Amino acid sequence: MLLALHIRDFVIVEKADIQLDSGFTVFSGETGAGKSILIDALALTLGQRADVQSVREGADRADISAEFEVTPSVQAWLEAQDIDSTELLLRRTIDRHGKSKAFINGIAATASQLRALGEQLVDIHGQHAHQSLMRSAAQRRILDSHAGLQSQVTELQQRWQAWQKAQEALELAQTQAQQQQLEQERLAWQLQELEHLQPQANEWQQINQDYNRLAHAQTLIDTAASTLQRLDDDEYGVTSVLQQCAQQVTDLLAHDPNLANIQQALESAAIACQEASHDLNLYVSQLELDPQQLEATEKRMRMYFDFAKKFHTEPEHLVEVQARLQTQLHQLQESADIAQLQAHVEAAQAQYRVLAQEISAQRQKTARDLGQKISHIMQELAMQGGVFEVTLKPSSAGAYGLEEVQFNVAGHAGTTPRELAKVASGGELARISLALSVTANKAGRVPTLIFDEVDTGIGGAVAEIVGRLLRQLGRRHQVLCVTHLPQVAACADHHFMVHKQDDKGITRSDISALDETQRIEEVARMLGGLRISDKTRQHAKEMLQQAHRESA
Repeated sequence: MLLALHIRDFVIVEKADIQLDSGFTVFSGETGAGKSILIDALALTLGQRADVQSVREGADRADISAEFEVTPSVQAWLEAQDIDSTELLLRRTIDRHGKSKAFINGIAATASQLRALGEQLVDIHGQHAHQSLMRSAAQRRILDSHAGLQSQVTELQQRWQAWQKAQEALELAQTQAQQQQLEQERLAWQLQELEHLQPQANEWQQINQDYNRLAHAQTLIDTAASTLQRLDDDEYGVTSVLQQCAQQVTDLLAHDPNLANIQQALESAAIACQEASHDLNLYVSQLELDPQQLEATEKRMRMYFDFAKKFHTEPEHLVEVQARLQTQLHQLQESADIAQLQAHVEAAQAQYRVLAQEISAQRQKTARDLGQKISHIMQELAMQGGVFEVTLKPSSAGAYGLEEVQFNVAGHAGTTPRELAKVASGGELARISLALSVTANKAGRVPTLIFDEVDTGIGGAVAEIVGRLLRQLGRRHQVLCVTHLPQVAACADHHFMVHKQDDKGITRSDISALDETQRIEEVARMLGGLRISDKTRQHAKEMLQQAHRESA
């Protein structure tokens, strides 16, 4: 749940530190005092789009922080993002130029991350949220949420996309079959040409080495022989001279042992010369002039050059070209297999329909349950005899299933339920919207529910029932409500008052928690306006006491 909200220089709020508790909490105040500003501030920490108008006049930046209790799902999300999960503090800043920054536990974050996290924390039901009830998509989401079908519908969307993708591939293959056939023939011809060369991995490097050796064989033989003579001459050869020097220094060791290192170096040099001489002899014995091999190597090299020119590449890349052509031909043959593509379409369609029919069955079952529950609450909300129905209208297959969801309502006894958007008044929409918010399991996914003046258009006994419903909901969730109705405010477990004041021509909004005496005064104001009589105060006190007795 939301533990605290800290606001600095936001719209007309200079500074506010609000500590919140579980249960049902209301925010009240005069019109224009800034009650809904609190909701707007919290929405920013949950990833809502920032606006430069959010910064209070004369301030450099707005700074909002919201502290939440860490739930298991939130902890898992934080750990997946490599963020400390022992606490949860969301922060958002907006400077006077409209530049926004977001933080999760002090670590820079994106607005999309805030939104992803916010979906697990808070559900905000705004002043005009009931208007969305007139849209079929919103009605479907409510039904699916109440049925707990969110994950199945997401999977259905993925299966729908797979089906459509397979269908598109089939249609493309069918319309481009001739073009693909020509391309296949071109690739096959190129591969057939390369078959005459049959390039091998690393072959080009070996051809170059062989050519250099064979083309310079005489030079290699002559130079190697000359080198051997210099190494092995009996009297003046390098090996003989080094051996003599080593022996001479060995004789001197008896007079000065400091020559030991020099003596070892000379011996090592002599041994190295002997080994080089041996290896060079072996090399010369194996080296011979081979005009036929040289001719064959030159022929192979010319073939590589010719094919490289034909395929507009370098000789060493011909093996890669052949592999690429083989892959392209294989993919093209696969994509052009109409029968196989048709099989993919049928398989994807079958997988889609299996899940879609399961979802349809669950929707049908949940539609009856939701209709009965909302109809029951309508009786309490001064809509006696009213009926709420959820109708599933078969439709062509789509990303969300095989039917459209339609909410029908009869506001009074004896009338036939008709489409909600066409028959419900604004007040009825608001009440039905509230009933859905209290009933639908969408609320079960998040610990904190916020209602921003959803009680607009109702009053009297109905307002008292709304307050009771919100208080009941507060037993399962943390419920925050911005209200102008005293009947709703009296049912709250906690009460904050928002009031504005002028300071040298600058309007500021302040938020304060009310004690019992202050609550009586505020409820009395909500009942009687600016002039509050003792009778009004007594009425307010009785309302609060009655609400307390009923919640005990």
